[in-house]
Amino acid sequence: MSQPEILTTTVGSYPVPEWLAALPSEQARTDATRVVFGIQRQAGIDLPTDGELYRFDVNHPDTNGMIDYFLRPMAGIRSIVGRSDHEAFAQTQHMRFRRKAAGVVEDPLGEGGLNLLADCELAASVAGGPFKFTVTSPYMLARTLLDRHYGSFETLLQAVADVLAAQVAGLPCDCLQVDEANIPGSPEHAGIAAKAINRVLGAFAGRRAVHLCFGNYGGQTVQRGTWNALTIFLNSLDADHVILEMANRGEADLEALRGVDPRIRIGLGVVNVKINHVETADEIADAITHAEKVLGHGRVGWVHPDCGFWMLRRSVADRKIAALVKGRDLFLGRR
Repeated sequence: MSQPEILTTTVGSYPVPEWLAALPSEQARTDATRVVFGIQRQAGIDLPTDGELYRFDVNHPDTNGMIDYFLRPMAGIRSIVGRSDHEAFAQTQHMRFRRKAAGVVEDPLGEGGLNLLADCELAASVAGGPFKFTVTSPYMLARTLLDRHYGSFETLLQAVADVLAAQVAGLPCDCLQVDEANIPGSPEHAGIAAKAINRVLGAFAGRRAVHLCFGNYGGQTVQRGTWNALTIFLNSLDADHVILEMANRGEADLEALRGVDPRIRIGLGVVNVKINHVETADEIADAITHAEKVLGHGRVGWVHPDCGFWMLRRSVADRKIAALVKGRDLFLGRR
């Protein structure tokens, strides 16, 4: 069967099932991953994710592992952060909304105990078809570190990118997605961020995506910025498509996407993850229709939620997933 003109996907995360948090084990995590794939496939999602349950940590259920999963195992990073480290990190102003460093870099970065292959293999064993695997951007990770070794942020950033590139090579997934939620608020770093992200993307042989948003914590936007300020950054990415937060953005941000290079398919956020309202199929179809009028026929290649679902209740997330597919189908049926 041929694929639809516009494909559906989820951004990555899914609410941790309560039974996994209550009785965590490797078997429970495998079972939960199987369930998350099943929910998406039954709803008709074209490219599902594992819900990012590979990063689940019962001791840190409120973090989604987006930072700590990647940095804690790496060689060269001390995870115990003392007062002097804390004070030094506060002076860097890299992460104004993060008070404590995720770690202190004291030696050259290396693989350490980081093993993305094992976690991707587990996802592949229960995926039931092609799927997308997500990793946090090297730029976002580097911003959370206190550097006491490299002496420059750019050098540190490239070291993080090198570690991640070695990890993603040969992963058994159809698509690799790099997640970046910091650069929208720091467009002045677009050049070095794109270089580092491309280092990771270039190590993967399949479909390559970059997800960009303005942050999502406690249902709140973390970063300020506009897509207009990031057009050059988007065009410098070695990605097949971008996954962009748009359900919460204004008309000017949509119009700014006209400047995205046509070689990059645009992923349009049409599901708001910061509210419990479940979008109707008509609302989603209308959003796609409007985007096509602004951007032109064929520019929108994907529709998806603005960001991950991990802060919502499962009952809400599941209905939003189902509505996403119904809305896409309704839009295609209108043509």
